[in-house]
Amino acid sequence: MSNNFYLPESAMAIVAHPDDIEFSCAGTLARWARAGVRISYVLCTSGDVGIDDPEITREQAAEIREQEQLEAARIAGASEVIFIREPDGMLVSTIELRKRLVREIRRFRPEVVICGDPTIVWAGDDYINHPDHRAAASAALDATFPAAGQPRLFEELATEGLRAHKPRKVYVTSWGAADVYVNIDDTIEVKITALRAHKSQMKEWDPEESIRKWAGESAKGKEMQYAEGFRVVTLVDDETWNKSGETK
Repeated sequence: MSNNFYLPESAMAIVAHPDDIEFSCAGTLARWARAGVRISYVLCTSGDVGIDDPEITREQAAEIREQEQLEAARIAGASEVIFIREPDGMLVSTIELRKRLVREIRRFRPEVVICGDPTIVWAGDDYINHPDHRAAASAALDATFPAAGQPRLFEELATEGLRAHKPRKVYVTSWGAADVYVNIDDTIEVKITALRAHKSQMKEWDPEESIRKWAGESAKGKEMQYAEGFRVVTLVDDETWNKSGETK
């Protein structure tokens, strides 16, 4: 179990909905952004069924939630936000979605990809992990490895000037099985402020107490007050990464 601070050159977070990043890993991304790391957010859907108001259409909901996500990303310091715009609530890990994510990975060339855990279904006694979360996580992992790094796969992307790229590490947001914890003492306020930007979801609820509680539980027994936990897989070792030219 590691608490050491690793600083990549670039990172891409791939999730299902607006606010997924803020709940899971915005503290880490904000800390990295402060240190000069290039940050990309990729949203598979725009959360168009996520506003429970019969007076608001799906198109209107998507516009609202995209604007909220753009503001949240600005607060955290992300370099860009990409909306794939798959249907909310019906996300499927298809080959076409994999290709679209491979395109973004080859374009941005992240050192780290952050995504969810597709194996998580049961999440406590009062929540079942959303199927979109599982689909986005599965598609992100399959796009990251091996697809993005295989030049003979999706060869047509080369016509767009996009060559194969294997990210150095994958950070999987953890629900209790983390082996790496990132200290977010200095960015917990940024995480909370970014989450508050999702006004259509927060409504009358202020997330501060819960976010501090969850981040405090992740930091328990470590030399930090607040943390975000990840299961980390290293796809490219230091020597190979440096030789490849994918360096800072």
